[in-house]
Amino acid sequence: MNLAWRDVRHNLLRFVLTCFGLSLLMGVVLSMMGIYNGLVADALTIVRAPAVDLWVVEDGTRGPFAESSRIPGDTRAAVSRLHGVGSAGSVTYQTVEAATGLGKLRLYVVGYELGRPGAPEDLVAGRPIARAHFEMVADVRTGLEPGDRIRLGRDDFTVVGLVANHVNSGGDPAVYITLGDAQTLQFELAPPAMRVQRQRGAAASDTDTINAVVARVKPDIDPSSVAEAVRRWKHFAAMTQIEQETILTRSVVDRARRQIGLFMGILLAVSAVVIALIIYTMTMEKLKQIATLKLIGAPDRTIVGLIVQQALALGGIGWAIGLVLLMAVKDHFPRRVVLEPENALALAGIILVVCLLSSALGVRAALEVDPATALGG
Repeated sequence: MNLAWRDVRHNLLRFVLTCFGLSLLMGVVLSMMGIYNGLVADALTIVRAPAVDLWVVEDGTRGPFAESSRIPGDTRAAVSRLHGVGSAGSVTYQTVEAATGLGKLRLYVVGYELGRPGAPEDLVAGRPIARAHFEMVADVRTGLEPGDRIRLGRDDFTVVGLVANHVNSGGDPAVYITLGDAQTLQFELAPPAMRVQRQRGAAASDTDTINAVVARVKPDIDPSSVAEAVRRWKHFAAMTQIEQETILTRSVVDRARRQIGLFMGILLAVSAVVIALIIYTMTMEKLKQIATLKLIGAPDRTIVGLIVQQALALGGIGWAIGLVLLMAVKDHFPRRVVLEPENALALAGIILVVCLLSSALGVRAALEVDPATALGG
């Protein structure tokens, strides 16, 4: 006879409601894990999209994602001539707001050279950019479809293709346009501002500026050696793809990682307290029954098993329902939620430990009860 199961059946509705409440806590903890994974995945998608080995940026910066970086457009030609470089391309990155039928849309605009590294290679619909001007590949989170037109700056762009999960670390969906259009959008002054500059006698601004040069090295060449060669130049810095990804994960998203980790710790502590209070309350309600068990000679391990099994059932069922709820709603989150199997298993292990520790309070109360209590009125 399983005493824990008989007790659960006696108060089934309360037990089910308690498990559902705990499942909401477990679901929030799992969602925090998924949001952190999604944050890292989103940040790395943009940097991995060009499929390159080397990044050349302005000296003294870790750009173009962690810091602002501006270098001359002819830097790409110099990088292309380096020993070991197979191909190189110029890229720009900027955040803009565009007006759509649904209101303002915040976009992360990536500019690249046609036929050179920098273009997204994982289209899910449509085609790549084929014309030098006014075509765009957009992320599906923009809500745009192939054939839609959207205005950026003073020009209208036609969406010709779609990519998925291309967003920056802030969650803004990315759009890809040609380098010339991106430079015009980022560096060219509007006509009124240009007239003011001319009246002041200022020289026309140079729009042949880029944020970085990306390069692919030949198969038999170590990217670190090419990066070291670039570092010997004046006014330029270089980093490998691995170094660029490390900067993103340890610098750009580090504060968010720590904040999410703090929330997870708080929620786990709250879960432990809730489970402990529930088990303690359920134990106190059964003190007379526990005293009766002692009076008839039931061993302590039977009483301890009753309490521990109920605690494990609460945690296990709460974890399972929380996982199911999160998997059902995660696609509706405003940020990408990436939940790996090892995350769910890690939380299951943590919940197991939390349940065992939380049941200690109820176990102590049960073991201290006097068997003579069963004979009272």
